[in-house]
Amino acid sequence: MDASADADTSADVDAAADTAADADTSVGHDASPEPSGASEEAADPEETTVTGPLVGTAPDAAPVRKGWRAKFPVVARTVAWTVTGLSLALVFLALLLPTKLALVEPSAFMRIPVEGIFGATLLLMLPTTARRVVAVLAGAALGALTILNLLDIGFNEFLGRGFNVVLDWILLDDAESYLKDSVGDTAATIAVIGVVVLAVALVVLMALAVLRVSNVMARNTAVATRTTLVLGTVWVMCAALGVQVAGAPFASRSTTALVQDRAERVRKTLKDEREFAKVAAVDTYGDTPGDQLLTGLRGKDMMFTFIESYGRSAIEDPAIAPGVDKTLKNATKRLNKAGFASKSGWLTSATYGGSSWLGHSTFLTGLWIDNQNRYRTVTAGDHMSITRAFQRTGAWRTVGIMPGVQKAWPEGKFYGLDHVYDSRELGYKGPKFSWSTMPDQYALKAFEELEHGKKHDKPLMSLNILTSSHQPWAPIPKTIPWSKVGNGSVYKGIEKAGKRPGDVFTNSTKVKQEYGKSIQYSVNSLIDYVLKYGNKNTVLVFLGDHQPLARVSGDNASRDVPVAIVAHDKAVLDRISHWGWDDGLMPGAKAPVWKMSSFRDRFLDAYGPNPGGGTAPASPSASPKATSPSPSAKR
Repeated sequence: MDASADADTSADVDAAADTAADADTSVGHDASPEPSGASEEAADPEETTVTGPLVGTAPDAAPVRKGWRAKFPVVARTVAWTVTGLSLALVFLALLLPTKLALVEPSAFMRIPVEGIFGATLLLMLPTTARRVVAVLAGAALGALTILNLLDIGFNEFLGRGFNVVLDWILLDDAESYLKDSVGDTAATIAVIGVVVLAVALVVLMALAVLRVSNVMARNTAVATRTTLVLGTVWVMCAALGVQVAGAPFASRSTTALVQDRAERVRKTLKDEREFAKVAAVDTYGDTPGDQLLTGLRGKDMMFTFIESYGRSAIEDPAIAPGVDKTLKNATKRLNKAGFASKSGWLTSATYGGSSWLGHSTFLTGLWIDNQNRYRTVTAGDHMSITRAFQRTGAWRTVGIMPGVQKAWPEGKFYGLDHVYDSRELGYKGPKFSWSTMPDQYALKAFEELEHGKKHDKPLMSLNILTSSHQPWAPIPKTIPWSKVGNGSVYKGIEKAGKRPGDVFTNSTKVKQEYGKSIQYSVNSLIDYVLKYGNKNTVLVFLGDHQPLARVSGDNASRDVPVAIVAHDKAVLDRISHWGWDDGLMPGAKAPVWKMSSFRDRFLDAYGPNPGGGTAPASPSASPKATSPSPSAKR
């Protein structure tokens, strides 16, 4: 059935038989060869073939065929060559597509992919039916690989790491929720539909493209064989000589390397899941009696506060730092004037650009939790967190202020919180600020009214997660008099007058500026709260959960975040004098940098019965990093 099509090497037949070649079919009449375009016209569903006698014609006259290809042969030939060229380009681009946006430039595609040479060789060797099947399957696989490469680009851009095929699918649901919160349900739905259509189109079009190329190769076997042989020879020579273009090998094997890397990451992820369960079962302070925990903080009202996306870049990036640094210096002066002192340093977060709960859990448990499997493992067990240590003493009431949590959050029990106030319990009646459900100042005021400002028979320990500095950093709330916060309805005008996410997030300069302003707002809200509602027994520990996304912090930014302890009682800071932290809220460039997972044991040691005695070694943390993903509650 395909003999004539596969053997025909005529350029005219190739162009005119385009549609028939895609289906690998040809139609012949009798045994005589047909003129150019005849076989393709026979397959044209729109044509009409007349084989009977016509008026004025002999009974044995040749069939008369009609169709646009016969009428416009030049157009048909042009379309055929264009489709073939586009198919080759699509396959070529897919084989060389980088996994980082910064690398997507013309030089990245000025290489010879060995996978294309191998694929062409295989297709030339196969019989017709097998060739079709292999071409379609290979194209679909290449389409799926392209989707994974695009996910890598997105994850590297936002989270500073590649996409983990085992752990990261759940983040796509979080991305949809983030879009709904940021741009509204309608726009988010359109975006999701567009992504799904693109994914399906990539797989289908890639399969059709490879099939198209294989059909053209089959019709032009001699030319395709010579071309493949030449390209293979050039590839081998360039690989042997180490020829490079823009710092990358001209003889590329990037697709093979990517597949191998993904397979290795899957293997490490599965291995990490087994090993981390053993690590989490070891707890230096797990059996410590409550009366021997946190003896150096008895009677203090403790506030552990995370500021969303508060990273080292906020303090050191020239485009961001001036405003943030000024805010931190002024806040330090204001605290000192009110009788408070502070010390600060750096912690290296387990996450970057997002997945805040991984940073929270790493800081509080003393375990390196850099992926969702680890998070699920530790929160399903009884490994002691800093907050649970306070609960275990029986000397504090423990609460959580979680404006970012919008549904059930069972982790509250794991963290030892007597009560969790999520976004539904804080009484907010104002507008959302993009992703953030409420301004930080309102969340703190609600904390004051619901818990801190009430009389208790014991001190209060609170875990506060502030969200106003969450991307996309538009619109940003403004600090207002505490007496005017009310139920939050006052923020309607502020939200309406603010910038829109679309005007900020896509502009590299504006997004840095607005990010810096959001950090200033969060820091000012927190320090204003301490100055207005704090007292001599107030102790504040605040830090960032992770750096902002790469668009703001930079492609090669560290994972460091600032951490500070504020206290009115000098004895509280005396206990950490051996840490080497800098005075004030702004750590210097040479301040100590610790892994975030080391803080729990250092803190419990410093405020235990034998401060600085080294009774608790650093908590173990498994080093394999199978990155990624999302909590049981929306964060």
